[in-house]
Amino acid sequence: MIQAADFAKALELTELSPSTRKEWDIRTADLNRPGMQFCGFYEYFAFERPQVIGKVEMTYLENLEPKARRAMLKKYFSFDIPCVIICRGMRAPEDLLKAAAARDIAVYQTDMVTTKLTFTAINYLNRCLAPRVTRHGVLVSVDGIGVLLTGESGVGKSEAALELIRRGHQLVADDVVDICRVSDTRLVGECPEMVRHFMEIRGIGIIDIRTMYGVSAVAQSRSIDLVMNMEQWVSGKAYDRLGLHEEYTTILGVKVPSQTLPVRPGRNLAIIIEVAARNLSLKRLGYSAAKELDKRMQEMIMKRSQQDK
Repeated sequence: MIQAADFAKALELTELSPSTRKEWDIRTADLNRPGMQFCGFYEYFAFERPQVIGKVEMTYLENLEPKARRAMLKKYFSFDIPCVIICRGMRAPEDLLKAAAARDIAVYQTDMVTTKLTFTAINYLNRCLAPRVTRHGVLVSVDGIGVLLTGESGVGKSEAALELIRRGHQLVADDVVDICRVSDTRLVGECPEMVRHFMEIRGIGIIDIRTMYGVSAVAQSRSIDLVMNMEQWVSGKAYDRLGLHEEYTTILGVKVPSQTLPVRPGRNLAIIIEVAARNLSLKRLGYSAAKELDKRMQEMIMKRSQQDK
């Protein structure tokens, strides 16, 4: 369900005709321009979407005879429309406002051009309708790379994040991370508003990162680009030492690169996490240190085998 007040606030809409409906049952992040419906074609009418009236639709309305316009609007508003948005700051015809009020349908106005309004509204609806899940962990932004730290309680996630903040990086969420899938390949994490900017440090208690380190030390949301699972060092366990094989964690159907970070006294976890984030940036640019080393070794082996012949 989409909250009407939040929708109007986010898009900075002016209410021309109020409605008693506080929420809309919108299932898709898309809009409808009712040009075909104004011409009488209702075989396919996406009435469940917000309706956007641009310059073309408004010009057609204004050129109709008053009686024909009233009849057309009566049929148009007979559908269960969430709302109507008039773009470019255009004045709404009185017939339209009366027809909307009779059906308790909100009419809004915006100064934005139709294309910009459509783009902004679809982005907002995508965010609201995106699948969501809550995960236990810490989300930090390291040089613009969103790193989700996971692991058992007490393993040192918050302490590692605190050291990253001291090194100039940003905290997004501590302990509770709300994750939404904004596209088929992208996840965005944020912190619940109640605990935003707060962090729990065992032995000290709750601290306010924004107050302590400034507004530059926090971020409201960040894409999740890397998952680092922190676990206590297990003697004898074979940890990845080369990085030739990519590992992934699936969240909400999206595969995210992941790594296991063994924790033991003496390891500077913040620096390791920082290096992992920068290494991921290099991989995205097409450079892999592990593959480069493997390539050199293969070339050396081939060279020596040729010399032995």
